[in-house]
Amino acid sequence: MGTMGEINVFRATNDGGVVELGSETVDLEKQIQSLIEENLEELLGIRFLETEYSTGKKHGGRIDTLGIDENNSPVIIEYKKHKNTNVINQGLYYLDWLMDHKAQFEQVVENNISEEVEVDWSVPRLVCIAPDFTKYDSYAVDQIDQNIELLRFKRYEEDILLFELVNTVESTSGGEGPKREYKGIKEYKEQASDELLQLFSSSEDFIFALGDDVQKKELKYYYAYKRIQNFTCIEIRPQKDELRLYIKLDPDDLEPLPEFARDVSEIGHYGTGDLELTISGEEQLDRAKEFIEMSYNGL
Repeated sequence: MGTMGEINVFRATNDGGVVELGSETVDLEKQIQSLIEENLEELLGIRFLETEYSTGKKHGGRIDTLGIDENNSPVIIEYKKHKNTNVINQGLYYLDWLMDHKAQFEQVVENNISEEVEVDWSVPRLVCIAPDFTKYDSYAVDQIDQNIELLRFKRYEEDILLFELVNTVESTSGGEGPKREYKGIKEYKEQASDELLQLFSSSEDFIFALGDDVQKKELKYYYAYKRIQNFTCIEIRPQKDELRLYIKLDPDDLEPLPEFARDVSEIGHYGTGDLELTISGEEQLDRAKEFIEMSYNGL
């Protein structure tokens, strides 16, 4: 995904006009880091684990924020606190450390999250947050085969915060997760009928057409579609010749639910989202598009 342009933010006035809000470039000092950490799940869909996490005397570093995302993938967040900080290289240094200390990270997860979590090591992420990035930062990220996201942070007046996804790159080689005997999304896709693959393709076409900020991530059992957070996840189920979509909407707000939908907020499932849609044909997919778009728009 290429670098995005500047965003202009306006406020509507009482006389029917608009006024542009001037942005304040803030230094990402500890106060801002704490604000992000305290609201990490709401802002970025990442569960907070540790702040200023020490990598030990031998490695000699501190990870700004350590978390685990909604797909149970490890996340390192580094903040560009000073203009000359090379936050990308610093984050990559910690990402390499993380991949060599999986058991240590899994212990941190166990200590901080009440429920049992199976960490997905296939797509560990590095998120770099800064007041601004240069075109050289974006170019450097494009050359690195790692899952890296650059987020620009700005404050508009006192009560408006902006996170702008400047650049994101996904690794083409995948993570270093353990070899597995179970079937996953790749195998299920290979087993799917031509009709089911066409249905999946139609689903993706609609999702990507929602906006050029849509990203796709391949997990063990499903595909996740996100902006900054997931808004739709898709399982391919060749044994039943159907797709299962998980939409990040509150089913209670959608009553009555259509016959191909159900509330899974109290039911364990892969993917993120409390609304499950079972899609076996184009007619159901057409009806599902409304819910996908609502989730994309954060409604």
